[in-house]
Amino acid sequence: MKTKLLAEKDRLWFAIWIGGLIALWLWNTAFLNRPAFAQLRVASLNTLLVGVIVVILSTLLGWLSALALHFLEESRSRIPQLLLTFVLNLIRSIPQIVGVLIGYVILTLLVHDEILRSRFAQLLWVAAVISIFVFLEVSDLVRERINYYRALDFYDAMLCCGISERQIINNEILWKNSRTHLLNKLISVFGMTIFLLCSIDFIISVGLSTDVSLSNFPITLGGLLAKLDSKQDILAIGAVFTAPSSLPTLFFEHLQGVSTAFTIVFTLLCLYKISNGLVKRLRL
Repeated sequence: MKTKLLAEKDRLWFAIWIGGLIALWLWNTAFLNRPAFAQLRVASLNTLLVGVIVVILSTLLGWLSALALHFLEESRSRIPQLLLTFVLNLIRSIPQIVGVLIGYVILTLLVHDEILRSRFAQLLWVAAVISIFVFLEVSDLVRERINYYRALDFYDAMLCCGISERQIINNEILWKNSRTHLLNKLISVFGMTIFLLCSIDFIISVGLSTDVSLSNFPITLGGLLAKLDSKQDILAIGAVFTAPSSLPTLFFEHLQGVSTAFTIVFTLLCLYKISNGLVKRLRL
């Protein structure tokens, strides 16, 4: 009997996430002014696009690096393995947020020199930089799954039957027996991407230079939340604690900041619940 990738409770949280965003979208359609709503739509789509690209690139880089290490360990020459291990450990030694910030600094120079003019190219750059510093999460998982199954009898039995090692790893280990593990890791990578993106946007919101600022980059949820209007909306949430009667105004007069913050927090919460549900159900 095949194991479902998502259990009923996980699918329920996914439905809650989609339903919550749709409800928020409809509410903003009715009460948020058109320019602000247009910015929110673009920021949400840009953030989603970066997240999807990071998941794709991280999967590809993690899979390739894990297979490369696996086969290099079995080769006679140790130099390629040592070089690859050194590069991966070098990347691992750099804190993710510092690495992404360095990528933004380079992006600033590219935008300043008008080398990267396309908004899509800038988003692709950001996604590629984030992927470099998160793909090791996928690589470590792939390596762990390969090593786990190599210790079992079926691995050697398949080799004796003439099945190639690449087919055993890609088809039998990763595809047939590790899809749920990979799905859980990719959900985590997506959530990590949103967190890093929003964190860096807040850091650079103080201003990078007189020529290049946050407004020169494609707007994301973090960038929208760093805008002055959104910051004022967030401050209005704090005012509710001293003046509870002002609570209704949050959902009509401060929608941009509240909607942006809600989208970020609600998305991270739902992704955590789905990922945590997979871990508890399957003891990943």
